Amino acid sequence: MRAVLHHGERDVRVETVPEPVLTEPTDALVRVTLSCICGSDLWPYRRTTPPEEPSRIGHEFLGVVEQVGADVRTLRVGDLVIAPFKHSCGECEFCLRGLQTSCVRGGFYGTPEEAGAGQGEKVRVPNADGTLVVAPVGVDDPRLPALLTLSDVMATGHHAAVAAGVGPGSHVAVIGDGAVGLCGVLAARRLGAERIILLSSHPDRAAIGRTFGATDVVEVRGDAAVERVRAMTDGLGVPHVMECVGMQGSWDTALGIVKDGGRIGYVGVPNGVTEGLALGRIFRRNVTIAGGVAPARAYLPELMADVLDGSLDPSPVFDLELPLEQAPEGYAAMDERRAIKVLLRV
Repeated sequence: MRAVLHHGERDVRVETVPEPVLTEPTDALVRVTLSCICGSDLWPYRRTTPPEEPSRIGHEFLGVVEQVGADVRTLRVGDLVIAPFKHSCGECEFCLRGLQTSCVRGGFYGTPEEAGAGQGEKVRVPNADGTLVVAPVGVDDPRLPALLTLSDVMATGHHAAVAAGVGPGSHVAVIGDGAVGLCGVLAARRLGAERIILLSSHPDRAAIGRTFGATDVVEVRGDAAVERVRAMTDGLGVPHVMECVGMQGSWDTALGIVKDGGRIGYVGVPNGVTEGLALGRIFRRNVTIAGGVAPARAYLPELMADVLDGSLDPSPVFDLELPLEQAPEGYAAMDERRAIKVLLRV
């Protein structure tokens, strides 16, 4: 079968690899129909230190169940399923609390101990009953790209909004105009936010942000962005801030624009955060910080219901669609910011 392998700095290739097989009675084998490239895939893509050996990559996919293990009870061959970006057992303390990303028997796709990754023709999914969510649609349903976003990016944007305490009438600022930030805008609107300020210096991304519900766009960065947002909010700042980047600069902006007594919901994968959270800047201001890795499996059923009834459509974050064989071009396009998020048809 064909799959994407990471060889080194800005070097991914589509190559032939062995087909996965069931190894545990709780496994399922999924034939991938749609996958995509995540912004977090760019971190290993850009890393100058090559892996010890070429490694599989990709963690966002949906597809059709081809085979199930003897102990799988909730899935049948032929089911179309969405795979959250981390597999989870569904039975441990953390899973029962809705924190499947901390599952004691879970794991991430593409790691050495796993059979495969999402950017390929087939994937062995461990903990299939606790992981995969059946979507009652066919393989040609036009809503599949929107459903694919629920595997990670839309669920992550939603997690940022939830962590930031967004609700009806909220005033919100979203830092980051990548796919997660844009989905964060959509999530804030879905939760009833009244004002959504998107920090974006890219007109094409800002345009999507406005269609998703952004009421204001701040085109500048850094100290200038802090000054602009403060000026827009009577000098007080924003009570709900969504940090969707993970860099030191985005954290500095978040701390600069959050209102005293406000909340910062963070989902940006930390990268280059060298100065910590500067607790002295938030202690006296009673700022709450919450977030982390999104438990996509917990959010999937409610988000899927909205996609299926037509009230939620995150699919515009996919602004480039390619066949799996052209995945290297997709990586280059995202790396060079020629694309927000690349959909891969398998």
